[in-house]
Amino acid sequence: MQASSNVMVLVSCGQHPLSGRQRRAESDAKALEMALRIEDESERSGQAPSVVYAGDPESLAIREYLGMGIKQLDVLKLPHDADASLALADHVLARKPKLVLCGARAEWGESSGMVPYLVAQSLSATVVPDVVDVLTQTETHAEVLQALSGGQRRRLRITLPAVLLASRAAPEPRQSAFTKARDGIVKVLEVAAHKDEFAQTWQWQVAKKKPKRVKTVAASASGRDRFLAATAAPASSGGQVMNNPSPQDAAEAILVLLKKEGVM
Repeated sequence: MQASSNVMVLVSCGQHPLSGRQRRAESDAKALEMALRIEDESERSGQAPSVVYAGDPESLAIREYLGMGIKQLDVLKLPHDADASLALADHVLARKPKLVLCGARAEWGESSGMVPYLVAQSLSATVVPDVVDVLTQTETHAEVLQALSGGQRRRLRITLPAVLLASRAAPEPRQSAFTKARDGIVKVLEVAAHKDEFAQTWQWQVAKKKPKRVKTVAASASGRDRFLAATAAPASSGGQVMNNPSPQDAAEAILVLLKKEGVM
């Protein structure tokens, strides 16, 4: 069955944080879960979400996505030194889906988080980060629920086409069933591979978790207070919400934040 291009999900190969084995990427699996939740309405018009993976067709992660209940997964066959963002952008532009769902970034490799934005640029689409649910969808617009800090939620009405980035607060993906993973179809597509020249000059190393500063407490404090000081998340402060800022104002706000965090 040829999947419709009305809703497309971009998935990648994840990496288990302890064993290092290949697995489905959690954020991409949450994006697929959101697509499957709107599948019932899509099936009324004979449509189904299209799932696309760029990379090695023999990746172990592919079957885990198929195990979530999709019948077919399209694989853009690429060598390990190819630029997956260009291949995905070309594929999405050719299909012209109304909605593209994916995770914010990959779990290993370059994982800069730029792939969704490069895909959106090729499609001239709106980008919405931290999405937890797709409420409604029409031919020209969609309503989504966006996660904000402090557990808040915001309803947005966006113009299609759009690229939605799944939030960490999105619903947990369903388990992967063995029989569905075994019976699912992997369709390998031969595409033009663009070699990533810049990545050839990089030096790779294992990422290290940034140490957390522990809040100091008095020596006479109770065990409960010491436990809370060691485990409580720091309260967020400051920040601002910018509605439809100009490119200049948005760039200045980003620079101020980067300088505040000590990145620049």
